[in-house]
Amino acid sequence: MDQLLRIETLVLELLLIVSVVAIVVRRFRIPYTVALVLAGLVLSLRSPLEVEFSPEFILSLLIPPLVFEAAYHLNIDKLRKNLVTILLLAIPGVVVTMLVVGGIVSFGGGLAIGPALIFGALIAATDPVSVVALFRRMGAPKRLEVLLEGESLFNDGTAIVVFNLAVAAVITGEFDLLDGVVDFVRVAGGGVLIGLLLGWITSRLIAQIDDHLVETTMTTVLAFGSFLVAEQVHVSGVLAVVAAGLVNGNIGSEGMSPTTRIVVLNFWEYVAFLANSAVFLLIGLELDLPALINNAPLILWAIGAILVARAIGIYGISRVGRPVPRAWRHVMFWGGLRGAIALALALSLPGEIGPERRPIIIMTFGIVLFTLLGQGLTMESLMRRLGLIVRSEEQIEYERRHARALAARASYDHLERLHSDGLVSSHTWDRLQPLLRQRSEALTTAVQQVLRQAPDLEVEEIDTARREMLRAQRSMIATLRRDGVISEETQNELVAEIDLALDTGVEAWARRALVGARRPDVEQLVAAVVQDEDVESALNAMALRGIPTTQVHSRGVFLGQPNHVLLLGIPNGMLEQTIRAIRSACRRRVRYLETPVPEGPLFGLPSQRVDVHGAIVFVFPVVRHEEL
Repeated sequence: MDQLLRIETLVLELLLIVSVVAIVVRRFRIPYTVALVLAGLVLSLRSPLEVEFSPEFILSLLIPPLVFEAAYHLNIDKLRKNLVTILLLAIPGVVVTMLVVGGIVSFGGGLAIGPALIFGALIAATDPVSVVALFRRMGAPKRLEVLLEGESLFNDGTAIVVFNLAVAAVITGEFDLLDGVVDFVRVAGGGVLIGLLLGWITSRLIAQIDDHLVETTMTTVLAFGSFLVAEQVHVSGVLAVVAAGLVNGNIGSEGMSPTTRIVVLNFWEYVAFLANSAVFLLIGLELDLPALINNAPLILWAIGAILVARAIGIYGISRVGRPVPRAWRHVMFWGGLRGAIALALALSLPGEIGPERRPIIIMTFGIVLFTLLGQGLTMESLMRRLGLIVRSEEQIEYERRHARALAARASYDHLERLHSDGLVSSHTWDRLQPLLRQRSEALTTAVQQVLRQAPDLEVEEIDTARREMLRAQRSMIATLRRDGVISEETQNELVAEIDLALDTGVEAWARRALVGARRPDVEQLVAAVVQDEDVESALNAMALRGIPTTQVHSRGVFLGQPNHVLLLGIPNGMLEQTIRAIRSACRRRVRYLETPVPEGPLFGLPSQRVDVHGAIVFVFPVVRHEEL
């Protein structure tokens, strides 16, 4: 019991450290992962914590959620377009890295060629977590992000396979090239096949369920289960998780409701945050600075070796396949960071390797520290120098004017509160109020002027405002449910409407909001016949997407209730999601006619069961569109 309490206390302490670091780094231009390593290093120097850095703990518990989350978010269409380049970097690139690094370290560091090749294999696994986070924060080209993240996902698995083959060859003293190739294909291919199969099965099951808690649980089982199943049959667990994440993220998400999709994304974002934080904090806690300093020449040889191998892979191998811009190759070269998998493999080395085991571990820690601090901290400046992240003059001017307007508004509100509290006299307030109001209005006008000159900035601001509006609605619905004003069923229905609006068509809605009364050209007209119970839900669903709607009160009566006809003006590219939204808003239900309907084919058939299928939709092409 005492041991359990100590473990729980240690976990809570580490979580608190992670939270504090996350808050602090918001004020500094430093990658979060780098800050965690530094925090762990400081803790290890001041008050060492008893943390066992087990390779099994890393590979089986922390790596699967990191790999699954990254693969889940990777667009398979964008991956397919760059697959040749990614696979060349992930397979031949790993072999080249192993040979080049092994040769240089053996020559300069004095290691035997066998252990040196083992080091080359384990250090080939890249981990560009902090770089990809920087890409997303600064808006780097999406294809560059796909290249770097796709390479990392696949070369993690291939590096582990090559590493295990190299270790077996060194321990047994035997290696056959043909057998090695066959084993590589079996282990790597088997892992991919298992991941594809389990991912497809899970996706099909998810499509039959509409419960966000169950579906989230199934993705969790898939992430860890695919790794364990693959490892049990002696194939690559990491590649199985990659394949499972790709399938489930691109196919399985199609069978999820909007609410489930948002819950799953938020869940995996949180799990990946915890796993990532644990990995890099543990790296800092396990760093042995005296050992690194004492072995500085060996580490410098290793750093030089990985830079040479990386240059050969990026500037040579990446030329094959779809062209990669020169500036992007510079970023990919410098973005080849090393992290958790390299450390886990180094620590998992068996004692049969001999006296070189300790130098390999020290070199691995040294390289991880160099790539995180040296490359991770300088990546942003490199990207700016290469012109990959350019803030326009309009963006800078908008930020300047917006900040001034907010500051002026804050000063006005502050003095108004002081006047209300009696701390500023009415005489002084009456003199200052017109001046402050005039200044605030002038600055607001200046902001509007910049937005009119830069439509993209205006779209972004409208997009943000709309999302906040929808989140406020969601929060109010949760409050109403908590206070017992609405039932759980009503809450789920309304939240699903809002989540669907959050999930689709937000940017298009923002762009349409710019034109005000001058709406974009309507290319198709949809006539949707809905029941009286569904009309408010349907109108709300269209309003959330900015679809122009005209309600026509029909005389038709079905099942004793009036029909409504909604005329929807559909801009280009919005037909499919509009029909999906209108049908989602109009629920399926079963009716039982207890009394005959006065007119119609159902006359004289009491207690007849009738299935109501929601909306009936008719689509018409629009030749000419005018608004009166």
